[in-house]
Amino acid sequence: MTTAIITGGSRGFGFALAGALAARQWNVVIDGRDRTSLDTAARQLGDRVHVMAGDVAEHAHREALVSVADELGGLDLLVNNAGALGPSPLPRLSDVDPEDLVDLLRVNVAAPLALTQLALPQLTTGGGAVVNVTSDAAVEAYEGWGAYGSSKAALEQWSSVLAVEVPDIRVWWFDPGDMRTGMHQAAFPGEDISDRPLPESVTPAFLRLLDLRPRSGRIRAEDLAVEAAR
Repeated sequence: MTTAIITGGSRGFGFALAGALAARQWNVVIDGRDRTSLDTAARQLGDRVHVMAGDVAEHAHREALVSVADELGGLDLLVNNAGALGPSPLPRLSDVDPEDLVDLLRVNVAAPLALTQLALPQLTTGGGAVVNVTSDAAVEAYEGWGAYGSSKAALEQWSSVLAVEVPDIRVWWFDPGDMRTGMHQAAFPGEDISDRPLPESVTPAFLRLLDLRPRSGRIRAEDLAVEAAR
């Protein structure tokens, strides 16, 4: 694998992944809606990282991402990392605005699927991989996390179906665990989350996933980290 798209790569986990892959001499295409953050990321990450400002929920932007990857030699890895949390503080389900849930499904479920559809011709050519960044909120019941968790559960379901329908590629729904990111802080406004690990601490588990290339399925970073420590 030599070329990757990482959505939401200007900060947090996506930024950490882009840096780790660039250090392995990958070409990496990252995007984000904030041009200033992208320009800062580009200066920090180096020439192998190509930045594109835009919203992954928009069709034209998704087409542009896939086109750039094709120009770099063809896409080998798609990391659907960009996502939305929804309202903060997190509301109970009895208080969720259905329109907020619709917005979450558009960003966290429909947009990554649409980008994956565009990327599949390149990915299947070289036996590439799709990594959908998920959360334990998709499989556990946490108060306040019903809307976000539902969107991640839907993401995981289409991931599992895609793995069956397109067996020539790997599809992993990757749970990085709690991290010290802006999104996680938004989930706990006003709270100290300094005890959460930095995103950079999770990248070794992600790289191990790429090295091991297990069969498609749900992968937890903590399991890969434990295995690597043995």
